[in-house]
Amino acid sequence: MEATGKAKKGAAGRKAGGPRRKAITRSIRAGLQFPVGRIGGHLKNGRYAKRVGTGTPVYLAAVLEYLAVGVLELAGNATRDNKKNRINPRHVLLVIRNDDELGKFLVGVTNAHGGVLPKINLVLLPKKTTAKESKSP
Repeated sequence: MEATGKAKKGAAGRKAGGPRRKAITRSIRAGLQFPVGRIGGHLKNGRYAKRVGTGTPVYLAAVLEYLAVGVLELAGNATRDNKKNRINPRHVLLVIRNDDELGKFLVGVTNAHGGVLPKINLVLLPKKTTAKESKSP
């Protein structure tokens, strides 16, 4: 004599034998591309705090995605300006150093294979002669 109202073990809260619903990740719920669960795991395993709230990894993933999208969009524009098809570290460096906000945020960061910004000191440039001097020889 079995109880008819009891579900089987391992049914995960659904009726026994019912269809399994597709899992909805926290990234999908938040409308993000960055992995919220993985970032939450890194926050917990990294021992940054004793406790990590449920909204913390969502917020951090959103901020990281926002920064990544901004840098990649500007780097894509720099790539197109240089008539290339592929973003390389040089384009990322040019974007970071030419943008005011990104430059302040990443002021101490060294970009591998990025090179340096092109700049020629004004002292090294040839002196300009005035128009009157060149006409009167």
